[in-house]
Amino acid sequence: MKIEERIENIVNILDDKKAENIEVFNLQNADYIAKRVVIANSLNGKHTLALAEHLKLGLKALNDEILASDMSDDWVVADLGDILVHIMVPEYRQRYSLETFLSELVESQKNADKDPA
Repeated sequence: MKIEERIENIVNILDDKKAENIEVFNLQNADYIAKRVVIANSLNGKHTLALAEHLKLGLKALNDEILASDMSDDWVVADLGDILVHIMVPEYRQRYSLETFLSELVESQKNADKDPA
């Protein structure tokens, strides 16, 4: 299954259970541990864990799987090898501002690609 299909599946599974502000970052050409990162907000701690479980079961039904995960009520990180999924309460998302970090990674790679040196 292509990475784009896998990302679409992840987004659909999360959206189906009311995850909010789902964003996908393409880090294919950046110096990062994954090719794609998905970030989604949960409504609260219980919703965070419920979304993670729904993602796990939904992916399994599609012959995909989470290889490893780290879970707390406020933040779940699911590792699918070339894809990382972060599900977190809005307060954590704002506090850690992963979007800023990931956007800067993408931008720095674009600038490096333009640099003839």
